[in-house]
Amino acid sequence: MKRIFPLITLLILLSLLGLIFFQFLWLKSAKEIKEQQLTENINRATHDAADRLMQDMRFPYVNLNSKSLSPERLQRELFKPSVIQRYSKDEISFIIREALNRNNLRDVPFEFAITQNSLTGDEIQSDNFYKYYIDTVNNTHHIIQLVAPEGSDRENLSVEEFLIIIVPHQKSIILREVTWFILGAVLFTLIITTAFYLTIRALIRQKKLSEIKSDFINNMTHEFKTPLATISLAVDALKNEKVVMNKEKADYFTSVIKEENIRMNKQVETILQAALLDKQEIQLNLKNLDAHKLIGIAAQNIALPMAEKNGKLEVHFEAGRHTILADEVHFTNIINNLLDNSVKYSNDNPIVKLSTSNHGNYLVIKIEDNGIGMNKETLGRIFEKFYRAHTGNIHNVKGFGLGLSYVKTMVDAHKGSIKAESTLGKGTIFTLLFPLKG
Repeated sequence: MKRIFPLITLLILLSLLGLIFFQFLWLKSAKEIKEQQLTENINRATHDAADRLMQDMRFPYVNLNSKSLSPERLQRELFKPSVIQRYSKDEISFIIREALNRNNLRDVPFEFAITQNSLTGDEIQSDNFYKYYIDTVNNTHHIIQLVAPEGSDRENLSVEEFLIIIVPHQKSIILREVTWFILGAVLFTLIITTAFYLTIRALIRQKKLSEIKSDFINNMTHEFKTPLATISLAVDALKNEKVVMNKEKADYFTSVIKEENIRMNKQVETILQAALLDKQEIQLNLKNLDAHKLIGIAAQNIALPMAEKNGKLEVHFEAGRHTILADEVHFTNIINNLLDNSVKYSNDNPIVKLSTSNHGNYLVIKIEDNGIGMNKETLGRIFEKFYRAHTGNIHNVKGFGLGLSYVKTMVDAHKGSIKAESTLGKGTIFTLLFPLKG
């Protein structure tokens, strides 16, 4: 597992990077294709507009007797040597718009100009043509010479004219067209990245669970092996004739067997209780109880282990209101577990302070010790089932790592909360809040 896990992580990472790289190449290729298509469409539209402007260069029939024609109008009708004189700005704009529409550029904005190479330098241009004409970085100029059709009366005219069409912000148009491709690529990349992340996270959790399982089995083996060995020695001792003849020694070894049997039963009960918590099959028998009374019972239960370490338990009941809705057995077990930990995870002469107070409509219970404390990593995981701080092969503190997990579950079941604070080498503080009744 130690070798396979990094390999799987590396393969997934390489797959993700490869996917992102090839998507980038695909998007780049799609953008280039769109640019080419847009440029070709604009070029075709420019040629179509030029052909339309030059398609009829013959002199039209004009009624010279018409009194409605002014001299200027008559001159304009009879002598049309150029497109500039032949069409107005609006007419040229309309022709270009139609040419763009025919080439799938219906909503594309444009600017245009028609210029001459004559001495007069006449030209027609749209309102914003010059603004975009000088910006050669962001705009492409599409230029075509206006040539009269063969056989027309203007074919050999010396005046040369050019049609210039500019599509402003051509790059933005291309970007809008590939936006859905980009969004789709980003969305599916995020989905795949999330899937890979969840996969790696699941593998890490499985790895941790495997380690916790191994630790649990090791701890359980040790917890059962010690009392079994003790019972075996006591049974062997009872077979000794000298012990059998000595009632005091026989009673002593019998009591040892009984105590170790009780100890094993407690361990089995702890494991079974954890299984019931997993299945959520524990039913609380909630009643209005005096929290101070239950805490006092728990304090008495810890008196003997505390005396064995020459420790001291200081109890301060400062809460004016201390009636809570709780299960007597499980609430007492909560306090028992926390006090037991305070003694177990301490050196000689431990000092444990237990106090109560009120905070709004809550009963606050604080248990403070001067024990070995915890680092940040351990502090963040103490409520995880089966988790215990790694101590190598040293089993100076016994247990399965179920105590604090049980405490957290039971506190939550009582609609309370628990918080742990600790400094390595200085001790730990547990703060519990339970809603008051009435």
